[in-house]
Amino acid sequence: MSACLSLRSAVLRSAPRGAFSLLGRTSAPPAAGLRLVCTAAPEAHKPVIIESTEEYKFVERLIPPTRIPAPPKHAGAAPSGWTPPADSPPALPYMIRRSRMHNIPVYTDLTKGSLKTTLVRKVEGDIWALEKDVKQYLKEVTGKELPTQVNEVTMILKVKGHFEKELKDWLISKGF
Repeated sequence: MSACLSLRSAVLRSAPRGAFSLLGRTSAPPAAGLRLVCTAAPEAHKPVIIESTEEYKFVERLIPPTRIPAPPKHAGAAPSGWTPPADSPPALPYMIRRSRMHNIPVYTDLTKGSLKTTLVRKVEGDIWALEKDVKQYLKEVTGKELPTQVNEVTMILKVKGHFEKELKDWLISKGF
């Protein structure tokens, strides 16, 4: 090992002389393009990596799940008020998918200080049929026709006013 280091240091010391000499007048060998090969014995003790599948179970429980598990099957509402979806979707021209946490995607929004709106998101299919059914249901509940706004690009239905609880209960009764 020491022989390899002394050879390397001798070549490195003579490299600047060979590089800067005029017309190569010095006797030092040129340093450019040299490759040093050490003939010293390689070290016999190298670390070995051993993969233990037995201990990986302790690591697995620390890794967060990649997806949210399926909700448990039970009849009726849970103590938290969450209701599972029906086994088969209703035969309607529209479909409302649950959120990734398995909740019904109906939200309230407060904009411009006091403008209250209710949003129905994740609509698939005929959003105009959903708007007609929502208008009809809310007319029965409130006694007046409420203004709505349909966004066909984002598939969101907006209703003027806060009707989150009423719309969630209505969608659960429909089978969503």
